[in-house]
Formats: sequence, C-alpha cells, structure tokens
Amino acid sequence: MRFFIIIFSCLFLSSCYETDRDCSDFKTGTFEFEALSGTEVFKTTIIRNDSLEIDFYQGKTDSSTIRWINDCEYVLKKINPKNQAEKKAILIKILTTNKNKYTFEFSEVGKIKTSKATAKKIE
Repeated sequence: MRFFIIIFSCLFLSSCYETDRDCSDFKTGTFEFEALSGTEVFKTTIIRNDSLEIDFYQGKTDSSTIRWINDCEYVLKKINPKNQAEKKAILIKILTTNKNKYTFEFSEVGKIKTSKATAKKIE
C-alpha cells in the first residue's frame, strides 16, 4: 500500500509542474543565438516581426516568411531558397521562456529529429 501512495504522490506532484512559457514576448524583436556545428560555434542574429524573419549569419542575410500556428509555434519558409534543402519549411517550437531568453526546438516540417537552442532578446 505504501508503494502506491509513493507512486501516486510522485505522479500528482509531477503533473502540477508546468514550464513557464510567455511566448508572446518573443514574437517580435531582435534576437541572438549560438549553435554548435561540429566543433565550431556559430552566432546568428535574427530580426523578427509578426510575418517576417531576417537572419544574419556569417556575413550572409536570409529572409523567411513566418506562419504562426499558436503563440509558441511557427513555421519558417525561405523567401528565396537557393537549393532543395532550403525549400523545406522549418517548424519552431518555443519550449520555455525566462526574462529575455527562450529555449526552442526546431526541425524540418514532418521530420521527427529535432535540435534545441536558446535565444536571447536583445531589442
């Protein structure tokens, strides 16, 4: 009987835990994030409004349209893709928010494999 009480308590307490997500604060603005590719860290700056995202990465600029699914999820689609890989839409899900930072995961639409990163709002 004690075993069931412990299991029930654990389930009850864990179900009350909810991560903080105030995604509306991150729909627009200027953001920075760093991503690891192999052994190199790459820094990207993003300027985002409600329907457009402009990425600045290693001296290059890319623009994508944004289609919001809900306050915490959106789909990016490159405006001028240069190859087949760039034609694939990217799903972004904001997982947690904290002051001026948010953690998100991203993947090609329809794919299971995801990657995670943290972005910081700078403006």
